Amino acid sequence: MAGLLFIFRWVFNLTLAATLFIFFSAIGIYFYLTPQLPPIDTLKDIQLQVPLRIFSKEKKLIAEYGDKHRIPLTFEQIPPLMVKAILAAEDDRFYEHPGVDYQGILRAAYYLLKTGRKAQGGSTITMQVARNFFLSREKTYLRKLQEILLALQIEQKLSKDEIIALYLNKIYLGNRAYGVGAAAQVYYGTTIDQLTLPQFAMIAGLPKAPSGYNPVVNPTRALQRRNYVLHRMYEVGYITENDYKKSANAVVTAKYHKHSIEVQAPFIAEMVRVELSKKYGPEIYTSGYNVYTTIQAQHQKSANRALYAALLSYDQRHGYRGSKYHIDISDYSTDFYNQILDKYYSIGRLHPGIVLKVGIQSTQVYIKDKGEHTISWSGLSWAQPYIDINRLGQKPAQTADILNQGDIIWVESQSDNTWKLAQIPEVEGAVVSVSPTDGAITALSGGFDFNQSKFNRAIQSKRQPGSSFKPFLYSAALEKGYTAASVINDSPIVIDEPQFEKVWRPKNYNGRFFGPTRLRVALTHSRNLVSIRLLRDIGIDYAISYIERFGFSSKQLPRSLSLALGSGDTSPLEMARGFAVFANEGFLVTPYFINQIETSRGEVIFQANPPRICQVCKDLSIEGKTIDTQILPIEEIETAPIAPRVITPQNAYIINTMLQDVIRIGTGQGAKILGRSDIAGKTGTTNNQYDAWFAGFNPDIVAVCWVGFDQPESLGNLETGARVALPMWVDYMSTVLKDIPSHNFIKPSDIVTIRIDPTTGLLAGSNSKGIFEIFSAGHVPTEHVNNRQKNNLNDPELKDSSAIDQLF
Repeated sequence: MAGLLFIFRWVFNLTLAATLFIFFSAIGIYFYLTPQLPPIDTLKDIQLQVPLRIFSKEKKLIAEYGDKHRIPLTFEQIPPLMVKAILAAEDDRFYEHPGVDYQGILRAAYYLLKTGRKAQGGSTITMQVARNFFLSREKTYLRKLQEILLALQIEQKLSKDEIIALYLNKIYLGNRAYGVGAAAQVYYGTTIDQLTLPQFAMIAGLPKAPSGYNPVVNPTRALQRRNYVLHRMYEVGYITENDYKKSANAVVTAKYHKHSIEVQAPFIAEMVRVELSKKYGPEIYTSGYNVYTTIQAQHQKSANRALYAALLSYDQRHGYRGSKYHIDISDYSTDFYNQILDKYYSIGRLHPGIVLKVGIQSTQVYIKDKGEHTISWSGLSWAQPYIDINRLGQKPAQTADILNQGDIIWVESQSDNTWKLAQIPEVEGAVVSVSPTDGAITALSGGFDFNQSKFNRAIQSKRQPGSSFKPFLYSAALEKGYTAASVINDSPIVIDEPQFEKVWRPKNYNGRFFGPTRLRVALTHSRNLVSIRLLRDIGIDYAISYIERFGFSSKQLPRSLSLALGSGDTSPLEMARGFAVFANEGFLVTPYFINQIETSRGEVIFQANPPRICQVCKDLSIEGKTIDTQILPIEEIETAPIAPRVITPQNAYIINTMLQDVIRIGTGQGAKILGRSDIAGKTGTTNNQYDAWFAGFNPDIVAVCWVGFDQPESLGNLETGARVALPMWVDYMSTVLKDIPSHNFIKPSDIVTIRIDPTTGLLAGSNSKGIFEIFSAGHVPTEHVNNRQKNNLNDPELKDSSAIDQLF
């Protein structure tokens, strides 16, 4: 009996000592670790890493930048079945325990004592939140104790719903998807509220092993894991037996979905990325900024299509350069074809393919992502061999003249579901459009393929604008006292200036001379010699000073008579800004492309408020300055900045009527197909056809198109602005203006219409045959043509009726 009592006392004392040791050790560990724990309050204001997203004006996605796909959701936005699936898979007692599941810890401890190995499990969702937000992923007992203490503190600070929401937004679920919102998009291409029960269970099975149970990489293991989660949901009473059986038999529908880009505008996306990087630094990739641009989705789609079509059309006119790559296709397996074509990517309507069989006048091609297709002779016969920029080889008679088996080629999809042989153009181009009201960029494409070349030709390329620059010179002349009826001699001229290596003998594009020519006719038909004499008369210094009003820098403008022919350097966007002055009746607007920036929580941190035109506040005074302007509502005038007026409305109106004549009877007649009375514009072609331009507008939109080679070289004989760039502009505007009624330019006050003699520009006599011309009051000719001149019409083109005649 004494022995038993001794043993009992010994066991009691040992137990007491062990208990006291554990107690005081726990207290010691608590006081040791507590000061090292991070502040839990930060969870209430946690900033999840969310990528930068860029949208169009209509809030359609243009681009996303960042390593982590994440779509933050509030607890209310997470479907209850998603929550239940996660709880069943990870922590079904989540709403019962205080952050630490002692039952799970005891099970893990028992397993450790029994086997000597650490058991999986025992970590509650709260503990996982503590680990994911505050701790490293090293597996040590000290870190586990920190995790437990943090979990207990988290439960004191946050509600259960807040904790589960943090968890579901933070966890990594494979394929760069963080959080269940992103997982729904990545695996099912939709929002989480559209998922089914089997899909919820599939996502809920991922946290344990995002790679091992990935339904894209390991569909078999993913299916097993999904069904385990479904069974757990049934066991804990979240779903019925019927739901479980039905869902367990559902096929796996998961596949990888890239984030759905709704508007293809990579050049504008890069402009936004660069701008935000300068302003906010590297945090833009993780802070979840949402940037809403001025890009209009339909405008951008039309710009892309027009640019592709114009460059492909030009490229095909100059012949087929042949396939650059050839492979042996003795192994006729689809996997082999796909492996080869994985090196190439589709560009718009162009897709890479492999020539499988060469028929007499057809070919069988395996097209990436499209399978085998036949290209008929109508899609092949264009491919005359390229010799040089102005010469083609003989027309092909059969497919073997063009292709060989094993050639890697490019094909273009057609609207009638057929295919056409194509090639990636070597020529480049750009198109940009702006609103003349405030300068908002509505579409911008800086080249054929952003992935091939990120050089943005719409803003970075500085090229000579050629004759498309002449309207700015003519506007300067009007300001100097010239009129649209002023006559200048279109005759040979010899210029000896230091900057020319030899004497310069400029000429018109067609090599002809037309004698005395009115300015309206000279601009309409782009007479070079008239422009040179005009510049010489008004003075180069004056012209440069005046042209700066349109937003150009004097550094861009050469101080020589070649300025009259557009020898300066400018970008398509700068040209669009300049032409906007004519379109909006005289105001200089500043192009911009970011309308609003929001944080991931919807807080607006930037809102554009650009200077804009004003047509209703004439003679009003703002901050002591008289506003000599003439689309803002009257109540907005005091809050919105007003764009400066840089030319008179009379000057703009007269130039506009002249540029309307360019389209109606001049070098831009290709635009007449639009059937509109409210469009104006100017072609431009530089020496040796290095650059081709068309700049055009109506009161609602300004668009500029350019085509050329990055390393300047000739586009080829006859490849003028009218032939190369104008079709792109017409293609673009045909869509943009489709549902917009004609909006004619407003005739300002102090404009008078007078009948003049078309040869001299003088007032027509009472018995002479004349035409109508418009003038600013104070610049009306006072002299009448004498009787000897009145019928001397030596240039048939001078008889052409102008846009003015359409008014009478």
